[in-house]
Amino acid sequence: MVDREKNGKEQEMITGKMWSYKNFQINEGFKPESKHFQYFFTVSEKGKKKCNYCVWIDDENLTPSAVSKEFEEIISLKREEWSKWVQTKIDKGDFRNLVLKLEKKGQKEIELDKLEKKLKPE
Repeated sequence: MVDREKNGKEQEMITGKMWSYKNFQINEGFKPESKHFQYFFTVSEKGKKKCNYCVWIDDENLTPSAVSKEFEEIISLKREEWSKWVQTKIDKGDFRNLVLKLEKKGQKEIELDKLEKKLKPE
């Protein structure tokens, strides 16, 4: 799957799985060439994109094996939890473009559309 960024550049996203929830289709995957762990859930309705939900993990919050880019293990361990987060957002009608950023102090949601500059994992 190719995801177009606002500046016109194309970013390749490896699709992990497509699934449905209620009347929505969710396409999930990660960007393999990213310097940080970035996992995306693109939510669509009737073929039209509604929003993106993203999970970002800073390198300092990863295990040594994950820092060496073994992201598949993280996905297999956390995918169900993240999918439930997506389902909760859909149930609430919350279709903002959000990042769930996992940090040492816990996790926080960040609304991408309200940021003045593009947010990157630290």
